[in-house]
Amino acid sequence: MSKRLKELHEAISECLRSVVESPRREAELLLMAYLGKDQLYFITHQDELIDENDPRLCEWVDKRSANVPLEYLTNRVSFYSKEFYIDEGALIPRPETEHLIDEIYARYKSDEAITIVEVGVGSGIISILLARYFTKARFIAVDISPRALAVARRNIEAFGLCDRIELREGDLLSCVSESIDLLVSNPPYIAHDAPLESNLSYEPQNALFGGEIGDEIIRRLLDEVYARHIPMFVCEMGYDQRIKVQEYLKPFSVQSLEFYKDLASFDRGFVLKALHE
Repeated sequence: MSKRLKELHEAISECLRSVVESPRREAELLLMAYLGKDQLYFITHQDELIDENDPRLCEWVDKRSANVPLEYLTNRVSFYSKEFYIDEGALIPRPETEHLIDEIYARYKSDEAITIVEVGVGSGIISILLARYFTKARFIAVDISPRALAVARRNIEAFGLCDRIELREGDLLSCVSESIDLLVSNPPYIAHDAPLESNLSYEPQNALFGGEIGDEIIRRLLDEVYARHIPMFVCEMGYDQRIKVQEYLKPFSVQSLEFYKDLASFDRGFVLKALHE
C-alpha cells in the first residue's frame, strides 16, 4: 500500500513519539535517508506516493522504535558540517567533540609540520578534520578495535587522506615508537557502573567505559605524556572529571592546564602543556 509522503511522515512520527525527543524531525531524517534525497526534495514532494510496506523502510522504523540509533540505520553521521560513514563498529560522534577540534585549531597554525597521534580513532572524524587543516602534519591514528579501524579506513578513503593518516591497531601508544608533538584523544571515560541511556547499549562498549572509576584510561594517557615527553595533550573527558585530572597531575610538571566547556557549560575536556626535564 502506498501513502503520500506527508502522511507517511505523520505515521512514522507517531511511531517514534514515545522513543525520541523530536519524533517529527527524526521521521523526516529517516525518510530522507530512505529516499536518498535532501530536505528541499522532502519539502517539495509531500504528495509523492511511497510504498509504506517496503521491507527496508519497515525495518528502519521498527529498529528506531526500539531505540537503535538513527545513524546506525542510515550509516550516516554529521560532524563539523561534514558527513561521515558510521556503523556499529564505532562510537557515534557527538557535537561536544567539535569543541576538541576547535581547541586544537586555536593553538596551532595550519602549516605546522608536526606529528599528531590520535588514540582511539573510532570513526576517524577527528584525524580527518585535523588532516584537512594541518596540510603538512603527519598523522598516526590508533585504535584497539579492528571494527573501528575499518570504519575509520572507509572515511579516510572517502576524504582522500590515505597517504596522510596511518592507521594502527594497538592499545594506547603501544604501537607508536615515533616522537609525538601533539597527542589527541576522546577516550572512554564512563564508569562501569554508570547508568546509560538505552540507545547507548547499541554502541561499542569498549568506546564508552573507561574503567571502574571512569578516568583510568585518561590517567594512563597522562602517564604516557610524561613517559614519552609529549609537549601537548588535548583530551575530552567526563563533565565531573576536572578535579580528578587536576589531582592526578599534581606530582607532574605542568606549563599550563586549561579546561574547556561544551555548549551546556559542562566541563568537557582539557589542554595540557607538559614540562619535561
